[in-house]
Order: sequence, then structure tokens, then C-alpha cells
Amino acid sequence: MTEGRPPAADSASLWERDTEIATVAQVLDDLCADQSSAGSLLVIRGEAGLGKTALLAETRRMAERRGCRVWSARGGETLKSVPFNVVRQLLQPALISLLPEEAREYLGDWYDIAGPALGIVDPGAGSVDPQYVCDGLVAAVRRLARREWPLVLLVDDAHWADQETLRWLAAFAERLDDLPVLVVVGRRPGEVSGESARHLDAVAATAGRPVINLSALTPDASAGLTRATVGRHADDPFCREVWAVTGGNPYETVELLAKVQDSELQPVETRADELRALNRSARGGGLVDRLKGLGIEATQFAWAAAILGNECRVGLVARLASMAPHVAGHCAELLRSARILTDAPTDRTTPASDDGALEFVHPLIASAVYNSIPSAVRTAMHGIAAQIVTETGRGAAEASRHLLKVHPDDDEELVAQLREAAREHLAVGAPDAARRCLERALQEPPRPETHAHVLYELGCATLLTAPVVTIEHLRCALGMSGLDGGKRVDAVVRLSQALLHNDQLEEAVRTVEAEAARHDASPVKMRLQAVQFMWEGIHGETASPERSRRLADLAATCTGRDNSERALLILRGFDAMTHGESAEEVLELCDRALVNGRLAPGLGWTDGEWGMELLMMLGSTYAYADRLDRAESLFSEALRAYTGAGWRGGHLSLANAYLGLAYRRQGRLRDAETNLREALTQAERVGRGLPLYWSATCGLIDTLLARGHVDEARSIAERHTFSPPYPSTIVLPDIRTVRGRLLLAVGRTEDGINELEAAEKTATSRGGHNPVLAPWSIDLAKALATQDPARAARLATEARRQAEHFGTDTAIGEALRCAAALETGQQAVRLAAQAVAYLEASPCQYEHAAARVEYGIAARSVAELNRGLALARSCGADGLVAQAREVLETGRGLR
Repeated sequence: MTEGRPPAADSASLWERDTEIATVAQVLDDLCADQSSAGSLLVIRGEAGLGKTALLAETRRMAERRGCRVWSARGGETLKSVPFNVVRQLLQPALISLLPEEAREYLGDWYDIAGPALGIVDPGAGSVDPQYVCDGLVAAVRRLARREWPLVLLVDDAHWADQETLRWLAAFAERLDDLPVLVVVGRRPGEVSGESARHLDAVAATAGRPVINLSALTPDASAGLTRATVGRHADDPFCREVWAVTGGNPYETVELLAKVQDSELQPVETRADELRALNRSARGGGLVDRLKGLGIEATQFAWAAAILGNECRVGLVARLASMAPHVAGHCAELLRSARILTDAPTDRTTPASDDGALEFVHPLIASAVYNSIPSAVRTAMHGIAAQIVTETGRGAAEASRHLLKVHPDDDEELVAQLREAAREHLAVGAPDAARRCLERALQEPPRPETHAHVLYELGCATLLTAPVVTIEHLRCALGMSGLDGGKRVDAVVRLSQALLHNDQLEEAVRTVEAEAARHDASPVKMRLQAVQFMWEGIHGETASPERSRRLADLAATCTGRDNSERALLILRGFDAMTHGESAEEVLELCDRALVNGRLAPGLGWTDGEWGMELLMMLGSTYAYADRLDRAESLFSEALRAYTGAGWRGGHLSLANAYLGLAYRRQGRLRDAETNLREALTQAERVGRGLPLYWSATCGLIDTLLARGHVDEARSIAERHTFSPPYPSTIVLPDIRTVRGRLLLAVGRTEDGINELEAAEKTATSRGGHNPVLAPWSIDLAKALATQDPARAARLATEARRQAEHFGTDTAIGEALRCAAALETGQQAVRLAAQAVAYLEASPCQYEHAAARVEYGIAARSVAELNRGLALARSCGADGLVAQAREVLETGRGLR
């Protein structure tokens, strides 16, 4: 049945598990055979009592016999609110004994990110992006797994694991292909919903093999187990009744047969009717009665153990139960003998648990004991447990799971503790845990002078994870007294950000506009006006000539003496760039917003007062005004800043997307593709349909089209639903132009023309456009060259006029390329030569390469084609390379 002979209790729970054990043996053999082997994931699913824990225990025994290192952890019904609880159990024992420098060596660059989540490093101030922490934990475990081969990770009762652990587990499971590690996950079906269920489903989907679904024992197996336990003389009717009473549940069968032995019940038909009463005594109310039979002190000890959960150490339990150490030791022994408690596995204990770490024999027992505690007593014990945790110096965050269970009682000290716990949770990347603490603080309730502050903190904690909730809390906070001065303005700005993330852009604009109207002329009022203009600039539908005039008038009063003025200069520069005003004036505005060529203090990428949107506008303005050196510098700085600060998800996605945009403009198409693919991966984690998701998708498709990878661009568009309806925010590069260009490239000419004409209507409604930022007119002119040459010529002429007004080499060169494409003969050659002259001076090397190839074809010049070919190769423009080589290889008419 099994390899060797497992302990008797486990053996009894492993009846009819030969197939499952054979599967475990096979994956263990594969793991141990080769350190370069791929990792494996097994998911064991079954109802309570069907033997998941026993099968994981057998997996441990088999792995250790093969010389594997085994780390294990278990979820707990009362511990689901404790962030990183299960992953800490899994990894902390391996790390806690290391010196800080040794742990830093093990975890590498991720030490400062993963360390606080694992409880081995003190967290810093402020909040950390939970996605970055998740990535750090994945990287940390991958490093450890490579050092500890062969390594087996066991996660039991994953349905009760905290959400932060499940997020890590889902991400880690996706990256086992090149990692020699076995992960075994035990869980019940159902039991979870929402994000936790999604993470568990993702884990199962990556397993690469069917989920192991455990079933109840058959009547024959139940009879075999009965006779093996109570004797071969057990008759058939008695054995059938054992199966009928327990439903073939292995755990209930083992417990019932233990009761049969304890009561010396004869296993014969005439005594079979007593089995149901015995079974009731082994579970639920019967278990509680059995516990009471051990005495009041043992009962209190078990209650305290149930309250503490994974903190269940004899000394700590004794303190919570208010009993002397020798009494506690005696109670622990009684409960071990009664098969209620058992010693915790040594790999789940730390040096701090030398006084005897315990756990319940089965989760069903833990649940029964916890639920048997009278409600008032349970609440009081949680309050005492919180006090003990705090007094032992383990912080408000660890105490918070107990504080959450305490009844509201107008306790200002408890509110303060929960607020501190929320700050600690945010510092390790657990915003959901912070939210729970602050929501509980509101129930206390806080004093009037602090109520608005708690609402504000709650709104900040949920800003990126639940914008609808943030909106509600911040509106309530602003409707109360207590938020004054800068804190009130911050709340208004954050409320507008939440409205923006919830696609309520017009409401975001009205919110800051109304607050600005409450203030006299001052830096505060100017800050609010700048935020208003920023949201209007992002919300393309609100762009209008009247708005541009108001912004220009306000910016004209600014010299850049503070960050509010600098913000207005950036916004004015962005607005002027999008409408194709003089690039020289645009750059002058942006340069005035810098201090010695760098971002001003307080206006950096991680500074919370202004947010990343303003700086994205600044970098984009430089990118489209031919100052790609500054654009690249800004976006590279964003990537470094967000990485260093532990900001992941949306922040890092946008940093990669905009750095990819800068590379695309420079003609570094391979680098652009790499960054944009990374941006899209990160955007998908945040959520499809958000503006940052569109930015990554649009930028990647535009880059693939420039590379000549049309089929891949089409595939990306289909997989990521790159089609209307579009977001109401501005997306760079211009979304309609890129989609129109894609449709033309795949041969859907009519659809492509319609898309470009829709872009034309949008530009008209906004009062003009920049032909570099939104080059729909150039693409549309080329598309109409055959079917409507007159209109194509008008479009090309207007594009050239706008380009010359904007004044950059790229804009003029691209307009001349379009004009040359509509001409023939020497006029085409002359215009193509002029386009080359402008684009040679431009920082946009892909456009220069395209112009060289087109000029070489028009002039039939081998030399120009070779120059264009070399440029195209350096850019990674495979389509241009193929075009130039084809013309050179045919050689017809070349000279």
C-alpha cells in the first residue's frame, strides 16, 4: 500500500490511496533524478476528513526518505485575515536562523522587498505595491529552491490560506518550468470565493496534470480498515454499519474506531446500533462534551489554543488561559492523549517556539473547539490575546487579527492600534489587511476629531484596489469636520484620482474645480487648478480651444517658482504639443518646469502629491517634440524609482510602456518591443480595460507594425481585444491611428480608412492636432491615394502645413515622405530627398531608415538602398530590411 510503513494513524487514513501515492512517488523520483528537471505541482482536493493531510504527511515521509528538504505550511480557518501567514510558515524557519547578511545573500536584490513580508526585515515607512512584494516572494523562493535541491513545498488547507499567500502561490506556480521543486497543495472544494478562489483556480490550472480528487472509502475498504483496527473478528454487519455511520470518511472512520477501542465495544452485529452514538461523541457537540470531560482547565487550555491558532505554544497558551506552567503542561499532555492536540511539525516552528509548539490533530477539531467557546468569552480572549501580542513586542499588525474580533466599545486606544496596524500592513504590501483594520476602526467608532482621518486613511489604502470604495470613504471624510489645510486638499486630489481610475473623469474634474473655488489665489488654489487641467488633459473628450486658452492664460503668469507653477507649465507644454503649436515654445515651457535640467524636489516619480500622470505628460511632450534624450532619461528614471521603491503593477506597467514609447520613437524597435511586452504583462495583472492596458497594447502593436511583424500585431490585437469601444482617456500612441494602420496592413482597407476618418473627427472636435502625435492624416492620405487622389493631396498638404508650424525635423520629414508617396517621377525623387535631409537630422531613426529606403527606390540608387538597409537592420525593422533586399536583389533599373 505504501513505501515502507508509515505511522499507524497515517496508515489508517491512506487506505485506497495507492494510485495517489504512486503519483507522488513518480514526481518525487523525477525531482530527485536531475537537478535541471522541471518543477511539478500536485493539487489534492477533497472534503474535510478524506485524507488530504494524511496524504501530505505521506508525501513528506517519502520525500525525506529520498533525501529531500521539506518545508510545510497550513492555512487556518481563524487566520485567513493574517497577511503572508502561510508563506511565512513555509519559509521563515529556513531563514530565521540565518544572520542578516546570510539572508541577504540568499534573497539577493529582493531582500528589502520580500524580507518585511516574511517577517525577517523591519518594514520601511509608507506603502509598498503588493504586486512587487508578490514578485519579490516568487524570486526569493526561486533562489532558495535552487540552493536547497531537492526541495518539496507542502501547503495544506490552502482554502484557508490568506489572500497574499495565494497570490504568491499562483504566481510561483506559473514559473516552475525551469525550477527543480515539487509543490503539493491540499484544499477542500468550494470554501472560498472572490480573489482567493481565482488564485486557487489559477494554481490548479498550472498543475500540468489532473487535480487529485479524493473520494470516500468504499464499503470493502471501510471493512478492511475496521478489521485492521479492532480485530479480524469484526463481523460483516458491524463493518457495514461503520461505513454507513461515517459515510466512508477516513478521518471519521479512524476516530470512530478509536472510540470503539476505548469503550471496548465488541465489533459484532448486536452492538452495531451503538456506533451512531459513539460517532456523535467524536465530532461536533460530542467532541465538546469529550473535551469538557477532561476538566475545566484542559477545556480552557484548548480554548486558548484555538484562539491563538499558529501561535499555539504552551507558554503563550498558559498566559492566555491564566494558568501556571506546570498546569499548562499537564493540560497539553491530556489533550495530546485525547487526540485533540499534537506536536506541530518541527519545520513549522522557530527558535521562539522551543517551549512546545502544538496544533490541533485535525482542522475539524480546531473549528469545533473554537466554535464551542461562548461568544462573550471568545471576544474577551481575543482582546487579551491582542494585549499579549502587543506586550511581547510583536507589533500592532500581529495583534490586529485579534483586535478585529473584539466588539465595538467606543475605545479610542483600539482605534489607534488598528490605525497603526493598517500602516504596518501597508508597509509590507498588504492593503486588503489594512482596509479590514480601518473598516473595523470605523465601527468602534472613532472620536469626532479623528473620524475623518480614519476615513481618509481608508480611502488611501483602497485607492488602487477598490476605487468605488475609496470614492465613498473620501466623500464622507470631506463631508466631516477634521480634515483641514493640506490634508483636505490631499483628500480632494485622491478622490479625483479614484474617480479617474473608476472612469468617472468628468466627476474628477468637477471635484477639484469645486474645491479650487473655495480658495483665494494661493499656491493651494494653483495646485487644485493644475490637477483640474491635468485630468482635463487626460480626458480627451474635455479638450477644447476654450480650455487651452484658459490654461495658456494661467501658465503665462507662472515662472516655475514652486511645484504648482511647474505643474501648470508642464500641462501647458503638453497641451501645446498635442495641438501642434510651436515645438520651440513647447520645449521652452517644459524646460522651465525643471530645476537645472532635473525634476524638482517634491515632483519626483514616487512623490505622492502630484502622481505619475503629470510626469508622463512631461516625458511624452519631450518624446513628440524631438527631445528623445530627455524622454528616455525621464522614463528610465521612472523605472528605476518604481523598482527601488517597491511599486509594481500599474506604476511599473506605465513606466515600461512609456519607456517603450521613447525607444519606439528613437527607432530602437527591439528594446521597445521588450519593454512593451513587459508593460502588457504587468497591465494584465492589474486588470484588462484600464487605460494603462490600452497604452501597453497600443504601443506594442505600433512597434510590431514598424518592425514589419504584421501577423504578430494582428494576433496581439485579437488576443487583447484591440477594438472599440476605446477608453475616454488619451492613449499614446494615438489609438485610432494605430488601429487604422493595422487594418490597412492586414488588407482591410475600407475598415482602415473608416478608422482613420474617425480619428480625423476626434481631432476636429479637439481643435486641431499634432501630425506626429496622431499621424492619421498621413496614413489616410496614403490610403486614399488611388481611390480619391484629390482628397489625398489635400490631406498631405494640410499635414505639411501643420508639420512646418510645429517645426520639428521629424514632423516635416514625415510630411515630406507622405507627399513623396503621392507623387511620381522627379517630383517624387525631389520630395523623398528632402524627407531624408530632415529625418537624417531627426532622432527618430526608424523613420530615417524608411525614408532612405523610399528615396533609394524612387531614385533607383543602390547606395541609398544600402544606407537604408543598414539603418533598418540597426533598428530591428525586419519589414524594411526585406523590402530593401528584395529591390536590391532584383536590381531592375538600379544604378
